[in-house]
Amino acid sequence: MSSDLQPVLFTLDDHSTGVAELFPAVWGAAEGLTDPDARVRLESLERLQALDAPRLSPIAACLIAGLLTDPDLQVRKLAVKIIGDLLAVDEQGRAAAERVKRHLKYSLAQMRKRTVYALLQCAEADAALEKPIARIFNACPYAGNHLMEILEERKMPLEIRRKAVQFIGLVGYLEAVPALQRLAARLEARQNGQQRMPFAPADGPDEAALLPEIHTALQILNAP
Repeated sequence: MSSDLQPVLFTLDDHSTGVAELFPAVWGAAEGLTDPDARVRLESLERLQALDAPRLSPIAACLIAGLLTDPDLQVRKLAVKIIGDLLAVDEQGRAAAERVKRHLKYSLAQMRKRTVYALLQCAEADAALEKPIARIFNACPYAGNHLMEILEERKMPLEIRRKAVQFIGLVGYLEAVPALQRLAARLEARQNGQQRMPFAPADGPDEAALLPEIHTALQILNAP
C-alpha cells in the first residue's frame, strides 16, 4: 500500500511545532471517543479540540468524523463543528494539514443517508452549524442524492425535510432541479385539490408547507 494512503497519527509541517509532546494526551483523548459514556466522549472531543489535534492528525480527524452519527446530540454537534471547521481556514488564517484534509475528505465521501439525516438533525437543533454542515455535504459526492431522498420521503419529519431542501439550494446541487420541479408540481396539485374539496380528510403532515423552501431552492439553482 502506498504510504500516502496510510493514516498517520501526526502530520509534521509548519503548523506542528512541539507536536510530538502532545502524543500521550492525544492518544488518551482519542481513546475516550469510543467510551460508552456520552460525557466521556464529549470531554475527550473537547480535549482534542483544545490540543488542535484534528488539524494535525489524520487519525484524530477521521475518528471525530465517525462521531457525526453519535447518538448523543451534544457530542454530534461538536463533532460537526470540528469537522466543518477543518474544511476551512480558522480565525488565524490557518488551514488543516493537507494530509489531514485528504484523509478526511476520503472518509466523508463514504457518507450515506444515515449520516446525512444525523447532520440535518444537528442543523435543525442549532442554526449556527449551517455553514460547517454545508462544507461537510460538499465533501461527499452522494450527499445531494441522499438529501433528495430524505426530502421526498413522506414519513420523514417535516422539519428535517425542510432542512434537506434548504441544503440542496445552499450547497448547489444542480442535478436535483428536475426532482424538485416534480415534487413542487405534485404538492401544488394536491394543495389545489384540497382547496377545492376542504371537506376531504388530511393525508399526513401538511407537505405544502415545504413549497416555499422548494421554490427558494429552485430560484437559487436556476440563477444564472
